[in-house]
Amino acid sequence: MEKIEQLQQMLDQSRHVVFFGGAGVSTESGIPDFRSTDGLYHQKYPYPPETMLSHTFYRQHPEEFFTFYRDKMLYPNAKPNAAHKKLAELEQAGKLTAVVTQNIDGLHQAAGSKKVFELHGSVLRNYCESCRKFYPLEAILHSSGIPRCSCGGIIKPDVVLYEEGLDQNVMEGAVQAIAAADMLIIAGTSLVVYPAAGLIRYYRGNRLVLINQSSTSADSAAALVLHEAVGKVLSQLHV
Repeated sequence: MEKIEQLQQMLDQSRHVVFFGGAGVSTESGIPDFRSTDGLYHQKYPYPPETMLSHTFYRQHPEEFFTFYRDKMLYPNAKPNAAHKKLAELEQAGKLTAVVTQNIDGLHQAAGSKKVFELHGSVLRNYCESCRKFYPLEAILHSSGIPRCSCGGIIKPDVVLYEEGLDQNVMEGAVQAIAAADMLIIAGTSLVVYPAAGLIRYYRGNRLVLINQSSTSADSAAALVLHEAVGKVLSQLHV
């Protein structure tokens, strides 16, 4: 309880809070974490997930890519959890200035968050590689094999695959938000995926909070560390 009180106190003293989250934010919505013990990395597939979610694999084996992608990356019935809802509440109250996320599930927006920097894109956006026509999630979900546009082009999910660069505008927006923050809450991320994990170095304040089930490389630099579920922690805060 002491740590929650400490977190509340830090929140009360802050005016520009930024939340930086990873897969652990969505696990409470039933979306598995890649690196947890029961996550994708511990399941059996012909290739490792990093290979199947790479740009090269997408180009060379599109049919296998889409089979894996539909099976393991899409959770259309997932709903925002306590963490997503509390963050939206904090933004509405004028406390939280931005959410920076490594997740591609769109749950922050579904909960009501407006200022969200999606570092790795979103499964909700898909586009034809030939004519750039936009398609919703259903176009991938309810197709089989390689999803095709009416023009014949491949419909590609707007997610950042391994070997692909991050969107520069999104990255710059995230950097600016973090640099201007007086409190940075990092949650549900192991901080091992770069360049996203490198964003922490742009924070200049002294209220760095880490909420993660396991230890991270940044624990020693944090003002407060909580090894608990993100939703459980955030739901105890009042705006």
